[in-house]
Amino acid sequence: MITLIRFRSLSLLFCLAILGACSSNPQNTVDPYEKWNRKVYAFNDGLDRAILKPLAKGYKVVTPDPVKTGVGNFFDNLSEISNVLNDILQWKWKQAGNDSGRFILNSTVGLLGFVDVARKLGLEKSDGEDFGQTLAVWGVPQGPYIMLPFLGPANVSSTAGLPLDWASNPVAYLNPALDRYAVAGLDLVQVRAKLLEAEDLISGDRYTFIRDAWMQRREFLINDGELDDDFGDDFGDEFGDEFE
Repeated sequence: MITLIRFRSLSLLFCLAILGACSSNPQNTVDPYEKWNRKVYAFNDGLDRAILKPLAKGYKVVTPDPVKTGVGNFFDNLSEISNVLNDILQWKWKQAGNDSGRFILNSTVGLLGFVDVARKLGLEKSDGEDFGQTLAVWGVPQGPYIMLPFLGPANVSSTAGLPLDWASNPVAYLNPALDRYAVAGLDLVQVRAKLLEAEDLISGDRYTFIRDAWMQRREFLINDGELDDDFGDDFGDEFGDEFE
């Protein structure tokens, strides 16, 4: 699962092809492809339990807290590039200024982002923007809930934005490819480690809980926090980012 980020575009085409072949349930407007989605979820969950979760547990045990904080800050700083691009595309100039300032300060004074200097100076981290949110702001319908192989929860608009999200990630341009995979894998593991405690919040049917949590968080992000978020900021941020 760590090296499979490169298959974002392939997963997009594969998922859209499957959606065209699946028979939808007209009575289930929230999750019309639930039967297929549950199969993909079971596949993803199996990979997670076999590979990613053990790695995340090991990372959490052996990595000192200051290092974990610094690594998280580093990847958060890289995400500011995509945030700024989407801020501009959504005409959010104040937020674009805030996110640009964060990136400049943290990339320089903050030692390539390992120290969140910007927050100490009053530039708070935003909830984040992606191209799927930009499409929604432009009026593109979000479409039905879908579960992507390897990548997790999504909808049509968020899936369509994945290639652009990856293209705006500096990690995509690292060479040689081994370095790219290693850095992307570290990002995946450190985010998964943050989710270990959040798993205690899951109750009942895991598939349904994850679906509803993701959809609520997605609405929250698209509407810039105007909806109530019952799952908390930390759970929403990490849960939604990594399983989109």
